[in-house]
Amino acid sequence: MLTDTERMSGKDHATRTLVALAAAVVVFVGVWAGRGFLAPLVLGAVVVVIAHPLRFPLERRGWPRWAATTVVIVAGWVILAGIIGLVAFGVVRFGSMIADYQDELAAKLSDAQGWLDSAGLGGTTTDAVTRAFDPATLLSLARRIGSSAMAISGALFFVFAYVLFMAVDGAHYARSRTYFGHERGAAIDRAGRLTAGVRRYYVVNATFGAIVAVLDGIALWLLGVPGAVVWAILAFVTNFIPNVGFVIGLVPPAMLALVVGGWPLMLAVIAVYCAVNVVLQVFVQPKFVSDAVDLSLTLSFASVAFWSLVLGPLGAVLSIPLTLLVRALILEPDPSSGWLRWLSGDRSASERDVSSDGAPTS
Repeated sequence: MLTDTERMSGKDHATRTLVALAAAVVVFVGVWAGRGFLAPLVLGAVVVVIAHPLRFPLERRGWPRWAATTVVIVAGWVILAGIIGLVAFGVVRFGSMIADYQDELAAKLSDAQGWLDSAGLGGTTTDAVTRAFDPATLLSLARRIGSSAMAISGALFFVFAYVLFMAVDGAHYARSRTYFGHERGAAIDRAGRLTAGVRRYYVVNATFGAIVAVLDGIALWLLGVPGAVVWAILAFVTNFIPNVGFVIGLVPPAMLALVVGGWPLMLAVIAVYCAVNVVLQVFVQPKFVSDAVDLSLTLSFASVAFWSLVLGPLGAVLSIPLTLLVRALILEPDPSSGWLRWLSGDRSASERDVSSDGAPTS
């Protein structure tokens, strides 16, 4: 039998849980409503986090702080320009290729529709395949991607401004430990772990993305698929979308291979991507990402869908840093959340630091 005190404690705990869940819903609805402002802000912050370490070797060599900050700002702007340039180039080339091969693609889809009907898979299945790969649908997809890219480009002025202001502030905040290390050391350590994790994540992704892009580009060139450089760039960019980027990067070159070489060439492209991308991006890279940022594979995968819903397409690219930020703000300051941190993949909250009832041991 539970005592009155235990029952009241249980009710209080349930009430606090419901209040926390309600607050979380309100916060994320607010984030969704303000995604047009917040997504560029987060992008700017991530770029500054990546470029910020450039200042330290320069300052050690005697550079004045303003000069080191200028280098960080220029590096951030170069990163942004590179991202926008790669996306714009890929979208434009993808749209032009679909337009050039529109008639051939329509003929291949008609053949596929006849084969599905003869195999008894007509009706709903045929309609779904035809709609998914119809040239008009693919052109519409290219336009939507282009519109999203243009929307981000439209906010590019603000992103460049965010990088400028955050880089200047970063020079100031880098000395926070000198002034507040004694009383705010734990918070400063959490911020340091967060920024280090974000940098490791993008270094791992960029490294694997470059390897995948080179291998895919060479394979597509040897197979004679048009636009091998475009699809290599697409493979590199989509590598920054955890887990599902592989599929996004595969569809355009596979469809173009179908048009120019028929089903054998399409299957060859799929086989190459499965051999290269699946092995590296699905089996090898997630383990390196998980180790780099201390996030479980399941949470990494779920974060893509969640942040895409909240922030739109840019949320997929920023999903891991945003998940790390939420954990740093909500879970890490709470000494009773060790088991939740451990479930999320945080190795600093190891099993030996958590007692059998879920509370941290002393």
